[in-house]
Amino acid sequence: MNLSILFLLALTPVLTVFLFLVVLRWPARHAMPLAYLVTLLIALFLWGTDFSTAMAASLNGIVTAANILFIVFGAILLLYTLRESGAIATIRQGFTDISPDRRVQAIIIAWLFGSMIEGASGFGTPAAIAAPLLLAIGFPAMAAVLCALVIQSTPVSFGAVGTPILVGVDSGLRGQSVVEESIGTLPMSDYVVQIGVNVALLHGLVGVLVPLIMAGMLTRFFGDRRSFREGLGIWKFAIFAAVAFVVPYNVVANMLGPEFPSLIGGLVGLAIVVPAARAGFLIPRERFQFADASEWDPEWTGSLEPVNEPPPEERPSGLLSAWMPYVIVAVLLVLTRTVDGIAGALRADVVTIELSDLFGTGIDAVSQPLYLPGFMLLLGSVATYFLHGMWRRPGSYGEAWKASAKMIVGAGAALIFAVPMVQVFLNTDAAVLAGSVTTYSMPEIMALALARVTGEFWPLLSPLIGALGAFIAGSNTVSNMMFSLFQFATADSIGLDANGAAVVVALQAVGGAAGNMICVHNVVAACATVGLLGREGVLIRKALLPMTYYVAAAGALGMAMIYSDAWYLAWLLVVAGSIGFMLTNHGRRAPAA
Repeated sequence: MNLSILFLLALTPVLTVFLFLVVLRWPARHAMPLAYLVTLLIALFLWGTDFSTAMAASLNGIVTAANILFIVFGAILLLYTLRESGAIATIRQGFTDISPDRRVQAIIIAWLFGSMIEGASGFGTPAAIAAPLLLAIGFPAMAAVLCALVIQSTPVSFGAVGTPILVGVDSGLRGQSVVEESIGTLPMSDYVVQIGVNVALLHGLVGVLVPLIMAGMLTRFFGDRRSFREGLGIWKFAIFAAVAFVVPYNVVANMLGPEFPSLIGGLVGLAIVVPAARAGFLIPRERFQFADASEWDPEWTGSLEPVNEPPPEERPSGLLSAWMPYVIVAVLLVLTRTVDGIAGALRADVVTIELSDLFGTGIDAVSQPLYLPGFMLLLGSVATYFLHGMWRRPGSYGEAWKASAKMIVGAGAALIFAVPMVQVFLNTDAAVLAGSVTTYSMPEIMALALARVTGEFWPLLSPLIGALGAFIAGSNTVSNMMFSLFQFATADSIGLDANGAAVVVALQAVGGAAGNMICVHNVVAACATVGLLGREGVLIRKALLPMTYYVAAAGALGMAMIYSDAWYLAWLLVVAGSIGFMLTNHGRRAPAA
């Protein structure tokens, strides 16, 4: 069958999601069942996928959706528990004491705390934790989710202690003859580390503007003036906070490998930036605040039920006590991801739910509930009950559980179709097309078709392929597994050596990280934690702006790194152009979402 026709067929599920979710702004609970049906019909009747494979992929998707919902439920439960205990009121006051400027609060919570959580956990956990925390301290629900999504970029490639690189890239390249011939005697593990170093450099150069872009979007879409310029007013502090993260992030990637850049970068960044913010270092005198909640656009607000916070004398006595549940969750995430004995116990067969070789297809569905971040969040909620003396208010803890269970139902309606749709899309390889067998899945056909028309300019497009993979699969790791070999082979076909190919594969990983900003899974999960279900398309439209910046800037830098020794000039142009765009788009009314 003609490659162009295959490309259009493969693109149809993606266009379906984009049309109904983003353009027509259908709620995800309505758009995703339709997208699943379209994908299933194309896979079965036009792509030639075996029925048993499609059903096995769908069942695997349902199990994966249950895993995601467990994480979301844990995040919502912890938020409601902290609100019922009065801890959120204490935390809110603590951030006001650090700085009342909402831009500063977003940078500390989303950029630094979120990056640390990403480094420890992955799984979209940062958005599920940061968004409700921002909501709790007074952000509009939509602003909270947008900030949490924008930072799902720079730290993601080294999330879950390096899984996207150590598992995604490594499994995609290992044992492949084209790779082994190119790298010669260099061990594959060393080559993966080299790719990781390139990933950190690219993320560091592109990500240095992420806190500033986040601040600009905050003021552009949710400020009285609807101005990017108001966000740029905090450029000194934003760049300072970015550097405080990306410098240790790159040092760790170069010295220790891919496991800890995001985790240590986030910790070091918090240790540097929080005291600086408390001292007012580099923070402008003009502080940014939201208008009174009564003046907010109704679209910004979520459906979380109000909680009657306990009186001051019944709240946690200090900021450390109020924060302790989050500290416990962060410590548990780090321990369960870095200590082999603990990780092994939580992933043991006796606590693993596994459906092997579904319908004889070789597809497995696995859940390890005690290892998922949702379990750590659940433990954090239980710890709150005892630490904050919630027994003194009978019924308050039960109210947190009831409200959380009610909130999770809406997210389930969307994810129960979104994730199976993704799994069917990914498992369309080895199908029969026009009487002949193809080993290309739908996403691989899309990448192959695009590569044929770009030639030596392929590095410009490499990050976009990674982002597309993450948007579809909901995972940077899966995107890297799908496309790392394809990216390497394409680099080899345009005459690049192993070093050039390492940059191209790094661009794939960087783009895969950026795609998490608009990934349907992440958006639905984050929206669920703040009661914003039904407005996923609006958020994806907004998040497309920083995502576009990220993949375009990474592609330009990648081209410059491969073909020019003066690649830093390209970086300067990217920075100047991005800031210039925001400056020239100030003062206009924000477009209707």
